[in-house]
Amino acid sequence: MPRRRFAGRPAAVIVAFVFAALLAACSPPQLFHQEAYVFGTRVDLTVYGESNERAADAMGAVLQEFDRLHHAYHAWQPSELTALNEAIASGKAAVVSDELAAMLADAQRLSATGDGLFNPAMGGLIALWGFHSDEFVPRLPDAGALQSIVEARPRMSDLVITGNRVESRNPMVQLDLGGYAKGYALDRAIAILKDKGIGNALVNIGGNVMALGKKGDVPWRLGLQHPRAPRPLATLPLYDGEAIGTSGDYQRYFELNGYRYSHLLDPRTGGPAHESQSVTVLVMPRDGAGTLSDAASKPAFIAGDNWREYTRRFGIDHALRVTADGRIEVTRELRARLQFPSDPPPITVVD
Repeated sequence: MPRRRFAGRPAAVIVAFVFAALLAACSPPQLFHQEAYVFGTRVDLTVYGESNERAADAMGAVLQEFDRLHHAYHAWQPSELTALNEAIASGKAAVVSDELAAMLADAQRLSATGDGLFNPAMGGLIALWGFHSDEFVPRLPDAGALQSIVEARPRMSDLVITGNRVESRNPMVQLDLGGYAKGYALDRAIAILKDKGIGNALVNIGGNVMALGKKGDVPWRLGLQHPRAPRPLATLPLYDGEAIGTSGDYQRYFELNGYRYSHLLDPRTGGPAHESQSVTVLVMPRDGAGTLSDAASKPAFIAGDNWREYTRRFGIDHALRVTADGRIEVTRELRARLQFPSDPPPITVVD
């Protein structure tokens, strides 16, 4: 019997105010929490040590920005990005916003670093597999159509970006920033929170997490989702300015005839990558840490046993992989930060 997994609620921001102040027995500071659905996934915002009014104002501004980004760069609903895709498909150039031009240039650089395994130009493949939807059905794509896209090899290097003018050497390029936008949104959220005077917060967009400050006298702490069980695989502290991102086959996928097909597609074959269950990268504080945490996990996931080569290319020393058969491979640096349950699966420490 086919099984399906859904991506979440429709992506317009549906704010669930959960301004529950978790007070200590006698005094502030307070912990404020707010949830929403955007980018086809759940968003969690947490602010520590501020007044209700300041926390509400800051989190409202962040969610407003998320809503703007979602509508501006949606891959299959009318947006600036779909207008650009229409121009590319018809062999025309388009003039885009400063922001989109900068995002595309950055994504182009990140794609080159990862040998094109991070490939926002393969939106056609994603659509063919049915993942260009908030609800998708368990069915395989037409083999001929899939092969046509694979042979056309749409890549970010096909884009020619001259100022705000964007065109493509390859009309099969169809841009989908789904593997980039969540990380970019993390960076935007932290910038907005700082601008609002917030010093301590945690932003979680569907498992891509970035920390600002700390939670009182201790760092923020979070769990890494187990790819095959409803519990954390491990927990770790997250310090100011650090960002963590995970690519896994358990978020957007369907099962058909006992086989799992995830949205993490290998542009070389046109099909889902299948050698890993998940890959997590922890990025130290740097400009664009959130964006990098989103993009850099994709090549490592797709590369399978060669995952460590790709995390090194992005300058990432803290990383973990769960293999297809459930084994854990973790770098020495990240292993020192992780706390596993008392009965973890086999763990291999790598350099």
